[in-house]
Amino acid sequence: MSDVDPRLGLTIVHRRYVPFSHAHYAGDLVDGAYGLGLFGDVATEMCIRTDGDEGLFASYSDVQFVAPVRAGDVVEVTATLVRLGRRSRELRFEVRVVCRARADAPPGRSDVLDPPVLATTATGTVVVPG
Repeated sequence: MSDVDPRLGLTIVHRRYVPFSHAHYAGDLVDGAYGLGLFGDVATEMCIRTDGDEGLFASYSDVQFVAPVRAGDVVEVTATLVRLGRRSRELRFEVRVVCRARADAPPGRSDVLDPPVLATTATGTVVVPG
């Protein structure tokens, strides 16, 4: 009989189109806070699925902005449960760009990226009711 909690390793995945209204910088770049907001969304679903409560985001212990996210991208956001405390849950997050507009083509033309581009990683802690 294993003492490993079956919730460990659970991964939640969301995909989202990044609207042009979120571009803040030249080249249609989107600020890093956009990805952090998406991490909050996948963390909420994780808490609901594992504990039946939306939980609260407590902290990030690490955030790395690896590659740009641009308006017009389609991103895949994941949260994986890596540690369970009595009330705390440690999650690993990733944002990957899975589709991107083509700069060398007429507006609206996009490519599926294979492999996707890793844009942001983070580790965070959420808390749920005891």
